[in-house]
Amino acid sequence: MENFSARLRLLRKERGLKQREMAEICGLKLRSYQDYEYQVSYPSALGLVALADFFGVSLDYLMGRTDKREINR
Repeated sequence: MENFSARLRLLRKERGLKQREMAEICGLKLRSYQDYEYQVSYPSALGLVALADFFGVSLDYLMGRTDKREINR
């Protein structure tokens, strides 16, 4: 299974977004967003939820705990 950073990078690329665009969407400086993809730092719990919602995936998928993208509701 992939880790958070790899999943984030994969999801971003699937949407055809650049790191700079994701940083703007997240309200972050470019370097702060890059730190997520390079395993230097991680978003807060609220940030993780926002990313999962943005990409339409479950938190478990985003964090690499499962390979199932769907959200259980």
